[in-house]
Amino acid sequence: MTQSRFEELIHQARSGDRSAENELLQKCRAYISLIARAQIEGWMRTKFDASDLVQQTLLEAHQGIDNFKGETEAEWLGWLRGILNHNTLDFARKYQGAAKRNVSREFSIDQAGGVSGNSDQRQWELKDQTETPSRILLNREQEILMAEAVAQLPADYQEVIMLRNLQRLSFKEVAERMNRSPGAAQMLWLRSLNRLQELLESV
Repeated sequence: MTQSRFEELIHQARSGDRSAENELLQKCRAYISLIARAQIEGWMRTKFDASDLVQQTLLEAHQGIDNFKGETEAEWLGWLRGILNHNTLDFARKYQGAAKRNVSREFSIDQAGGVSGNSDQRQWELKDQTETPSRILLNREQEILMAEAVAQLPADYQEVIMLRNLQRLSFKEVAERMNRSPGAAQMLWLRSLNRLQELLESV
């Protein structure tokens, strides 16, 4: 979906077009799902599923679309992330009174890596520049495209990308979460990035 088409949907949805609103929300489902999974800590996963957060977030976006004042894709995604962050905190407080860590941190896909010399360009970067592939270039307009590509990966590929690139865990921590050796976790991660890059290049 082009940015102009996305923003056309935003305009139509704000004007009361339910079909456009449904298309807009469905287009963002994979994006919200990926961020929701990244925000849920291990202890919270035993209490509720990321899909609960996704459903609640999309429902509140539908109910509160009149409160959205932006016009661009970036503004729309930021608004959805705000709803998701609020719901994550509510779920954490409900199930444990207070989160074990600051779950209000926003895991935006375009902030998963460093910032290059071009301030408009975000990157998913590897910590060790000798590793390959060394990086997957991303800009803000590709956030939804990236999330859709990740959603097509096998479950273990999705998990390792989420833990390494979104939660920014070390390979030792990733290995512990996935019951693998650090070396096996690193190899899985490299395979997942190679596959992700293939999917992105085929779009």
